[in-house]
Amino acid sequence: MNFSELGKVIEQLGKDRGIKKDVVIGAIEQAFLVTARKKYGIQGEFEARYNTDDGEVEIYQYKNVVDSVKDSIVEIGFDDAKELDEDCEIGDQLGIKIEDPRFSRVDIQTAKQIIFQKVRDAEREILFSEFKHREGDLVTGIVRRYERGNVIVDLGKADAILARKEIIYGETFKPGDRIQAYLSEVVMTNRGPEIRLSRTSPMFLVKLFEIEVPEIQDGTIEIKAAAREPGHRAKIAVWTEDRDIDPVGACVGMKGSRVQNIVNELQGEKIDIVKWHDEVEVFVKNALAPADITSINSNTEEKILDVIVEEDQLSLAIGRRGQNVRLAAMLTGWKVNIISKSKLQEKVKFSVENLSQLEGVTEATAQVLIQSGIMSVVDLSATEADDLARFLDISSEEAQKMIDTAAAGIESEDIANEPSEEAEIISASAVPSARMGMIAKESESTEEGDDDKFSEAEKRLREELAAFKLK
Repeated sequence: MNFSELGKVIEQLGKDRGIKKDVVIGAIEQAFLVTARKKYGIQGEFEARYNTDDGEVEIYQYKNVVDSVKDSIVEIGFDDAKELDEDCEIGDQLGIKIEDPRFSRVDIQTAKQIIFQKVRDAEREILFSEFKHREGDLVTGIVRRYERGNVIVDLGKADAILARKEIIYGETFKPGDRIQAYLSEVVMTNRGPEIRLSRTSPMFLVKLFEIEVPEIQDGTIEIKAAAREPGHRAKIAVWTEDRDIDPVGACVGMKGSRVQNIVNELQGEKIDIVKWHDEVEVFVKNALAPADITSINSNTEEKILDVIVEEDQLSLAIGRRGQNVRLAAMLTGWKVNIISKSKLQEKVKFSVENLSQLEGVTEATAQVLIQSGIMSVVDLSATEADDLARFLDISSEEAQKMIDTAAAGIESEDIANEPSEEAEIISASAVPSARMGMIAKESESTEEGDDDKFSEAEKRLREELAAFKLK
């Protein structure tokens, strides 16, 4: 079978679509193998080979060399086999070229469809691999259209999806608009690679700062964490080893020029640039600015920070609708409780009175217990004797006696006890549910060869297709 234009088609596909020559040849060989099996029957064993010298697809049928033929479809006599290959022996498998297979128009059409599908699959894998290695980058594209509320963005080689939830509140786009977005994820679907963009991710903010601030680009200043409530407010924590550089000032720029460019891109989103510190108490104090912090108590095991502020600083620390404390929690990765100093003092006063009801507990002893986290008689009754002995510097026997006295007083109801609820003193609390830390992907090596990229894409495609029925 001679195809005078087949070689040109193979070369053109490689040039125009970036598909490797051996991939195209493999698709052609597989297509005609399927066609041959369909034409000659599935019992025989066939092979299709593309002859690069002649530009011809050759079809071979394999038969077992036997002394006596019982099934001519899969067997060939020894004498006949010798005429084709003098070196063959009984028991060998001999490939016999089918001369002039005369495929029908339907057969050729089937082969074309298979080739088209295989080439398209290869194209999808290449596209997937290319954009997969650009995850975590900032990309620029042209808005093409809306689909079910999502914005379809043309990135040149492929279309990407900017989902409705990834658009900053209040943003609108028209076809033809040029937009920037963060390439958050590339996944392989049954329709090909799906490129997902985001303008609400904290990483979009990080990437914009990397563009605007040369000191971040060259590594002099490091972005440690970022948190956003898109379209409203954001916080970003920066740090540098160079003592001669003010990382916050460098990010703000002359007369606020650098940060203002980012604010404009984010539709007026207010940005707090915070100096990062390895001591979380100092870090959260910076993150809650401009509020003045009186003191901070930290629970390292549970990653909880109790931030005590004066009454007149309460609203500043909490922020509008709790925004400031939420962003501080996201930024630090710790739960942050904002506590009014006056309420705390009331709580301590009650705790002193409550604990002082016990025989042998003076006001000074009660203060030591409170500093150790024992706020009431109930707390005292649940404390281990060894711990209490360590807190008060007494013997374990004395500690156990105090614990037993507390338990007996509660049981007999001789000691007044009110519930020690945290909510009584906490004015606001936030957990780091949307915490955004450093970018792991940015530190990963992306200097892989094309073959590795293609293998990864092929593996990912198989996994996606295998899991597709389960979705």
